[in-house]
Amino acid sequence: MEAYTSFAQVYDMFMDNVPYDSWCEYLKTQLDKYGITTGTLLELGCGTGKMTRRMAQAGYEMIGLDNSMEMLEIAMEREAEVDPEEEADCETAAMDLQRQPLYLLQDMREFELYGTVNAVISVCDCLNYILEEEGLFQVFERVSEYLEPQGVFVFDMNTLYKYEVLLAENTFAENRDTGSFIWENYYDPRDKINEYDLTLFIAEQDGRFSRFQEQHYQRGYSLDTIKELLGKAGLEFLAAYDGYTESPLTKESERMTVIAGKMNITDK
Repeated sequence: MEAYTSFAQVYDMFMDNVPYDSWCEYLKTQLDKYGITTGTLLELGCGTGKMTRRMAQAGYEMIGLDNSMEMLEIAMEREAEVDPEEEADCETAAMDLQRQPLYLLQDMREFELYGTVNAVISVCDCLNYILEEEGLFQVFERVSEYLEPQGVFVFDMNTLYKYEVLLAENTFAENRDTGSFIWENYYDPRDKINEYDLTLFIAEQDGRFSRFQEQHYQRGYSLDTIKELLGKAGLEFLAAYDGYTESPLTKESERMTVIAGKMNITDK
């Protein structure tokens, strides 16, 4: 589960192709279907808080949870960047302070909260970092424990197709003025685990580049396995879509968005 240490410094730069704004609108639309337009939301694997902040600005009381201290430090630094005294509208500034997310350093398999939440979200394939079915079940079980009776769980995961065909044994590289990386993939079809070997070159203030290496592991899960684990944890499978759309999954879907809720939840 240890990941995003050195990479935390340049994570947002290399993730600038992620359409956070449109994903945020999609999440709000899906939550609205189940009557969740306000209240407390938990984001699992919040990283540097890109989605957490957007959902907070949309009016939700946000809790961001991640097991990377480096990521959370960046998230909290950004929350402190806005000086309320510099805001033209003091009332708006006070409201913004009230909506600042609470960030927690916890493992999503064992997290603990002070109370229940109206919804749980997870984006950017964070749940694929859970490498065993038992671990994924533990996540679902914790979600079920802390969800309100009509609560909803919306999350995305990379598909088996993406690991088997698109990532496979391929190597990717990207170069920027402030950093670059080489990303090598090794996929084990038996265990359904993809190993990412990352070599990072991060620009320092003196103009030199520091070299870091990290290993990340993700696992692919079939939709049938996800459904089974959700049910075992007391969650009802509601829908699965091709990425952040309302189109059905296909054999070539790269990302799935899954919606679940407390058992016996009814679509409003």
